[in-house]
Amino acid sequence: MRNYNETTITDAVLERVRNARTPRVRQISEALVRHLHSFVREVRPTQEEWEYGIDFLTRTGHTCDDNRQEFILLSDTLGVSMLLDAINHAMPRGATETTVLGPFFVQSAPERQNGDDISGGLEGDPLLVNGSVVTVDGLPVAGAIVDVWHSDNEGYYDVQQLDRIGHFAMRARFRTGADGSFHFWSIKPAPYPVPHDGPVGEMLAAQGRHPWRPALVHFKISAPGFEQLVTHVFLAGDRYLDSDVVFGVKDSLVRELILAPPRAQQNDALVNKGHYTLTYDFCLRRLTDTPLS
Repeated sequence: MRNYNETTITDAVLERVRNARTPRVRQISEALVRHLHSFVREVRPTQEEWEYGIDFLTRTGHTCDDNRQEFILLSDTLGVSMLLDAINHAMPRGATETTVLGPFFVQSAPERQNGDDISGGLEGDPLLVNGSVVTVDGLPVAGAIVDVWHSDNEGYYDVQQLDRIGHFAMRARFRTGADGSFHFWSIKPAPYPVPHDGPVGEMLAAQGRHPWRPALVHFKISAPGFEQLVTHVFLAGDRYLDSDVVFGVKDSLVRELILAPPRAQQNDALVNKGHYTLTYDFCLRRLTDTPLS
């Protein structure tokens, strides 16, 4: 067949992909073609606009490196990451809700002991984080791996300032004790903007949107026999809870910070100006648990 036009080109492409290697590849390819062609027909871009779109995606790829993933950021800010999360994580009642991983996770976080200070010596209000990892029926999960990371008191992550601080900070990996508990010291995180000096920031500005996320602590928790949990704990009262740029806030993940008076840490050093306490108990889904429909 030849001489395709606006009304015949879609069926022609669908015909070409019908012999895809697997049924799943065919399903994905057909849906992609149908929706992409429908998008083009709806917005009817000019040639210049289409070229700009190609350039935007090219620059998005060029912005990615070992410490920054602009395509994940694009997915996050368009709500696709949270849509994917909702599709793939229908949790049983009682299990901790999930949210996006975000662009600042790294695989090589240092493993630390419970009670350690992970602030890396950065300035900020001291924060004691207490948590536990349990099953949906309340049984402790011993030996669970708990990755944590968060911003500093000015809204920057360690990977954004490694040239200045020279090491990871506000980031570590812990293991839960026999009772499923873990705890560590750090500093109170601040709201932070997602990186907006690249293509995604350009898009947000064009859409009239701000780049801010509320103050939070990231958690990634895994244990044999359980579904891996990727989630945040958000600080109550933050001004961006209702306008999170990546649509990740859920009411069940919001917690109040408690201001505690000066006290001795486990190493007997005083926290002279008092500290904040953040407490959250995480409930993991067994791989055999039935998810909600």
